[in-house]
Amino acid sequence: MTSLAALLVLGVATATLPACAPNDPAPAFEAGASASPTAPTSAQGEAPEVRDGLGGPGASASPKPAEKVLAAGNPNGRATVPAEARAVDTSKPTRTIGTGTPASCTSAAVVKAVAAGGVITFNCGPAPVTIKMTATAKVRNANGPKIVLDGGGKVTLSGQGQRRILYMNTCDGAQGWTTSHCQNQDHPQLTVQNLTFADGNSTGDKAEGGGGGAIFVRGGRFKVVNSRFVRNRCDRTGPDLGGAAIRVLSQHENKPVYVVGSTFGGTAGQGGSCSNGGALSSIGVSWVVLNSVLSHNEAIGSGANPAKSGTPGGGSGGAIYCDGNEFTVRIAGTIIENNKANEGGGAVFFVSNNRTGTMKIENSTLRRNPSGKFETRGFPGIFFLGAQNPTVTGSKLS
Repeated sequence: MTSLAALLVLGVATATLPACAPNDPAPAFEAGASASPTAPTSAQGEAPEVRDGLGGPGASASPKPAEKVLAAGNPNGRATVPAEARAVDTSKPTRTIGTGTPASCTSAAVVKAVAAGGVITFNCGPAPVTIKMTATAKVRNANGPKIVLDGGGKVTLSGQGQRRILYMNTCDGAQGWTTSHCQNQDHPQLTVQNLTFADGNSTGDKAEGGGGGAIFVRGGRFKVVNSRFVRNRCDRTGPDLGGAAIRVLSQHENKPVYVVGSTFGGTAGQGGSCSNGGALSSIGVSWVVLNSVLSHNEAIGSGANPAKSGTPGGGSGGAIYCDGNEFTVRIAGTIIENNKANEGGGAVFFVSNNRTGTMKIENSTLRRNPSGKFETRGFPGIFFLGAQNPTVTGSKLS
């Protein structure tokens, strides 16, 4: 256990601090699953059969991507977006949800399309539409290697406050194992873009540790582009679960999750709420957050991690909660404001157990992110334990 003196050297602002979480092993295969992962039934690189409408006329031409009406992210963000983090070209989709009317865009069609994989667009008519999900859409691991879900700026997927919206897990036998090393494989590669995820709720779902009110991802690769996340939820207590909007584990070769031009919360009453990580949460995963907005999110647990005696634990990382060993976080061109944590890190909670992790904040604004009980001195809204203090350039922290 790290001594209090060592913590003070790191600049922690209070003498009453939670111990760092123990090293988090990679979650094991789900209980009851076969110990021998099976090979996929089709070649991993094989393109899925082209289908339009998912129930509509198969001969109809794929619609052009809808004109974007979604306003997401920080319009004043100037961080350069690398090629691999940009939106995917969906002008020639593999399959299309809907046949031109709102009524044709159903939860069942979304679930079917996500399971089938490929590049997926929507044709729900000219007006914005909300699809009320009656089941969680789950990625089938053999149906890739790329899965792209593009709402064209007009589609909201709603969990109705009752369920998680989207799920991918390379180590879930129910979704098919495609390698013998599910915790470190490069596929599927899931992209969500030009979409709104609203009212997702994973409360009570403790598989893989829980969390991920709107989206849960383990394995492969994942990125988010030009999307909004509003009013998502996960369990209110627990020392290490989190991510009201997104929970991610085990990315291929520790390559980062990219979050680009996206909004989490945005205005009062629209933010996410969870024990930890009111927006984003991970264990052992690197993040690059570019030109985005994270605001009005809450970490509402109590007792930190490990949980103090007599408490259920949690309450850290109002917007972002990161735990594990070797990982990095880069925040650039981004606004993180008006988030709060009952315990530590009103904006960001970052604990690298083996002290190798690093964080960079570039040309960003972090303000009004109260930490209920502890944060790192000199870094308002941040609790950080890693290789050295966060690197801050061209940014304002207050």
